[in-house]
Amino acid sequence: MKWTEICIHTTNDAVEPISNILHEAGASGVVIEDPKDLFIDRDTSFGEVFELRSEDYPKEGVYLKAYLPVTSFLAETVEEIKQSINALIEFDFDIGHNQVTLSEVREEDWATAWKKYYKPINISKKITITPTWEDYIPRSDQELVIELDPGMAFGTGTHPTTILSIQALEAYLQKNDTVIDVGCGSGVLSIASVLLGAKKVHAYDLDEIAVKSTSVNAKVNKVDDQIDIKQNNLLNNVAIQADVIVSNILAEIIVRFISDAWNNLRSGGLFITSGIIQNKKTTVIDALEVQGFEIVEINELEDWVSITAKKK
Repeated sequence: MKWTEICIHTTNDAVEPISNILHEAGASGVVIEDPKDLFIDRDTSFGEVFELRSEDYPKEGVYLKAYLPVTSFLAETVEEIKQSINALIEFDFDIGHNQVTLSEVREEDWATAWKKYYKPINISKKITITPTWEDYIPRSDQELVIELDPGMAFGTGTHPTTILSIQALEAYLQKNDTVIDVGCGSGVLSIASVLLGAKKVHAYDLDEIAVKSTSVNAKVNKVDDQIDIKQNNLLNNVAIQADVIVSNILAEIIVRFISDAWNNLRSGGLFITSGIIQNKKTTVIDALEVQGFEIVEINELEDWVSITAKKK
């Protein structure tokens, strides 16, 4: 089968919504080429993971790349992607250059080559994420290992928003807590919650592929009996008294279900939100406080923000 690489030159602000657009268009994954990655000090305890080449990166903004099968509908799909990206301007997203380019690639070139970019990585004090094909041995009895297969469209679990979410779970989740994961994606936050001591996790996502991906990864990590996975639109028609609700999703979506999060939390329960770009931080904080939440902690990584709030 022939594939087309679609490359979009945009901004960090638009990475999440454009990634969603590409996924909805049928892309099975997204590559983010951010020039800031060239200057990050990396943990080399696992050895040198890979070598970055500056010529592969834009001088400003980021490249978002995805792969689409070459079919008779490809032109229409690309046009729909362009229109959806342009529509982001109406929601105050800075889409930057918004230059879209296409190039043909051979399946054998990209189907496995990307795996060299994905190695075990320690993302918190306790948790390490490793691809399923790596034969990884924990470095201590306290290390918690999550195995993920990013080939199912939801990434490696090492995006800053995921790291912030897991670090907050590690800091606040208590043994035998009940957790709700809103927008579960690959299921990485649900799996992390169980490994950190949660008694039960209720995982929801509107995307059928996400539900399937969470189910597969839960089984791989042998925690599927503690995770209840359902297709659902945010917290619509959900009535569970949880100790923790975690959601790594767009700020614009978080503010839509803050009242539902409040109703599904026990008194003193925590709402951990991530996926928030810097310029949306105040919007989320204000909405949480209007609902009655007390802001417990705000953490930042690169251009992303995680907010932990408590139901008074």
